[in-house]
Amino acid sequence: MKWKDSFHPYAATTIVFWSLAYVFTRLALRYFSPFSLGFLRYLTASVVLLILAFAWKVKPPEKKDLPWFIVAGASGFFLYMIAFNIGCVTVSSSTSSVIIALTPVITALLARFTIKETLRPLQWAAIGVSFAGVLVLTVLRGGLVVNGGIAWLVAAAALLSVYNLLQRRLTRVYSALQTSMFSIFMGTAMLTLFLPGAISDLKSAPAVSFLYILILGVFSSTVAFIAWSKAFAKAKNTSSVSNYMFVTPFLASLMGLLIAGEPVDAATVIGGAVIIGGLLLFHFGAARSVIPSETAPSKK
Repeated sequence: MKWKDSFHPYAATTIVFWSLAYVFTRLALRYFSPFSLGFLRYLTASVVLLILAFAWKVKPPEKKDLPWFIVAGASGFFLYMIAFNIGCVTVSSSTSSVIIALTPVITALLARFTIKETLRPLQWAAIGVSFAGVLVLTVLRGGLVVNGGIAWLVAAAALLSVYNLLQRRLTRVYSALQTSMFSIFMGTAMLTLFLPGAISDLKSAPAVSFLYILILGVFSSTVAFIAWSKAFAKAKNTSSVSNYMFVTPFLASLMGLLIAGEPVDAATVIGGAVIIGGLLLFHFGAARSVIPSETAPSKK
């Protein structure tokens, strides 16, 4: 495969910027509520995308596809941002990244029942191991009742998995820019529910917080999601792209340490090791599976 036709650089770009998001979300949550931050992050992304839409004369989606973009906006941005930001309030960057790294497994599990992708017995075992790791994380951090942040992050991983499957569907018809753009627009429209709170938080927020929002909106949202959609458009199957999320715990932990000085606690090391072990086991099982190629669709 020629490098220019490969999904790898696009997937890798997304993972780098998403790893940054764990750190800057934690930093921004010092000044904004989880709901305000979600709205401001995607309002910033929408402004950038709106400028690109006019500059590049991007065509709007067809009416019959609007429901798919609404669901993509709800799962990938509105509901995901709420769950992710609430989870990040009480969970460190390294721990949250480990939990969100469950996304490839959940994506494959959903794909099994929606688009009939098969799972080998070894992959089913890997799913059990990964969720056991989440249980270890929960218990070591204080018990099942106290650690609601972990439950929110597991929900966020499930929502992102739904978004991944929708991106696979939408990029069969639309370009990566169109797919990301209209999904983000829909999600931002839903997030306007939190506009009053965002205005209130902005009044007391320091100047540095605007830098955090800019990084989250431009790089961790606009650039990252366009690259993610581009990766799905170029890849032969869903798991090839989503498996890139396996590396986010390592990148997010490193960035959290270097940028925010966050320590990596024992719960993250032990629980994370179990989860990563399950993810690697799943990846090994997938490598032993024969996945049929798909014909690359034409884009508008």
